[in-house]
Amino acid sequence: MSRIGKAPIEIPAGVTVKVSDNNVVTVKGPKGELSQAVNPDFDIKIEDNHIVITRPSDDREHRAQHGLYRALVHNMVVGVSTGYRKEMELVGVGYRANATGQVLELSLGFSHAIYIKLPAEVKVEAKSERNKNPLIILESDDKQLLGQVCAKIRSLRKPEPYKGKGIKFVGEVIRRKSGKTAGAK
Repeated sequence: MSRIGKAPIEIPAGVTVKVSDNNVVTVKGPKGELSQAVNPDFDIKIEDNHIVITRPSDDREHRAQHGLYRALVHNMVVGVSTGYRKEMELVGVGYRANATGQVLELSLGFSHAIYIKLPAEVKVEAKSERNKNPLIILESDDKQLLGQVCAKIRSLRKPEPYKGKGIKFVGEVIRRKSGKTAGAK
């Protein structure tokens, strides 16, 4: 069996889980409500504050999906109970971020400002402190959506390896390259 797939998912206090007839798992908690369709072959049981997902056979396809569905349901449970948070840092002279409602305005060294309309499920906050790089803080209960939004923002100006300028996650280490003068003697 899949090591990830066979692990039971603990349901924290304040979170309710329902499984409909057509194998749609709905998780509701203090941060929101999420749903995920699961392959009808899989059996989902809720027993004494735990969710257990079992696969019907040891087919290659079922083994591949077992851990996937368990991880998706676990991410939903964690999302509606505690939520997810990502922090991104803008490294570069003149790089700025400003959040107004669900619109994020970015100045990334281009001739124009970039405006991104974020989904309603994602909360955004922009911080700018003196002598520090601007920060973009994103929070959501949906891990997939949050990762997708972060990837979209990062793709606007990926960190480059020579000076390290661009949009990166806080704590991310950029592999740096030496310039052309490093090799010449």
